[in-house]
Amino acid sequence: MTPATPEMIRQRVRDAGVVGAGGAGFPTWVKLQAQVEIFLVNAAECEPMLKVDQQLMPQQAARLVRGMLYAMQATGAREGIIALKEKYQAAVHTLTPLLPPQVRLHILPDVYPAGDEVITIWLATGRRVPPTALPVSVGVVVNNVQTVLNIARAVEQRYPVTRRTLTVNGAVRYPLTVTVPLGMSLREVLALAGGTTVDEPGFINGGPMMGALLPDLDQPVSKTTGGLLVLPRSHPLIQRRMQDDRTVLALARTVCEQCRLCTDLCPRHLIGHELSPHLLVRAVNYQSVATPQTVLSALTCSECNVCESVACPVGISPMRVNRLLKAELRQHGARYEGPLREADEMARYRLIPVKRLIGKLALNAWYQDAPLKTYDAQPARVVLPLRQHIGAPATPCVRKGETVTRGQCIASLPEDALGAPIHASIDGTVASVTEQAITLVRG
Repeated sequence: MTPATPEMIRQRVRDAGVVGAGGAGFPTWVKLQAQVEIFLVNAAECEPMLKVDQQLMPQQAARLVRGMLYAMQATGAREGIIALKEKYQAAVHTLTPLLPPQVRLHILPDVYPAGDEVITIWLATGRRVPPTALPVSVGVVVNNVQTVLNIARAVEQRYPVTRRTLTVNGAVRYPLTVTVPLGMSLREVLALAGGTTVDEPGFINGGPMMGALLPDLDQPVSKTTGGLLVLPRSHPLIQRRMQDDRTVLALARTVCEQCRLCTDLCPRHLIGHELSPHLLVRAVNYQSVATPQTVLSALTCSECNVCESVACPVGISPMRVNRLLKAELRQHGARYEGPLREADEMARYRLIPVKRLIGKLALNAWYQDAPLKTYDAQPARVVLPLRQHIGAPATPCVRKGETVTRGQCIASLPEDALGAPIHASIDGTVASVTEQAITLVRG
């Protein structure tokens, strides 16, 4: 390992633009400022059809362990845990002989949403994160596999984040997992998989549970792009995402039976959070019976989508209702302060087996391997958004017409701001600089 101090680790991670690759893109250098007892690598990858972390672990096992040790040094963690599923046998066998005494594997059940960091912490440590609190509140910092690999590259090679590994799966000719330059269009990524196999496809950015509908494929790959899922436009997962908010609310008002299945299967409710999706649907339908505390609990929803995709027997989306409530509450600066209750004694048995989830989502025909392939992708043009992370957008430090090289910083982190810099992902020329993005063309 490269000799390093905690300060040097954090600075190099900051300079390299490392952000959380498994979620909303929280800047990793900020997480590494915390002082905790446990550093946890979330390697669950519980979204069906995404195959990134489970393949990167055996391929880059030594680097993953080194990255974890750097993160433990920066955070003062005495224990390191890699939480992964038993079915990832190649990763288990490759990692096991490399683990130092202070690091262990924790084998997770093959359930959804084991990859939700709050659920992963509970399963791997027994600790429960209170509603609206961060994992640091229970002495834990969590990062996913790609993030930890990027930590190692930043510390050892000062290598900035210019590439992203993602899965292309579903109705494509050659399902695959591939590493491509940031800013490459998803249309070009789809071409690497041989294009679609259905006449009228729909596209999801991410996994089938939490991924977002893509209106077009001109969107660029970013630091947080988890995958590209292709399904027939008629598939329920596409049709549900095409419903507008008005339709979602109308459906909730007319057919909700208050059966409370959504609450009984809500992972956050199961571990003791107040969140009760059926009560939030009731609150929207009958405002006179809603309490302010009930409405505020919507802010604690992780949007895992169990309530819509698995629980509701009549096709309501409590998650979409919660999302609308959250947006309105945040506009008014509302905050939730509620208790952490006792966990449901059936909590471990009410998480959703992935095999059952695949059937429930009507994905059996599309659930397939997506092997890791090596392509030297050479896009002629990349579009690099200035905000690929939580916090302030990066500030451009290049001008139109300038020549840049791969790895060069082209947008810096504003001083004293939460954020991350952006680096050129190809050699080329700056074609344009706007408030939203920097476009580079290959030289």
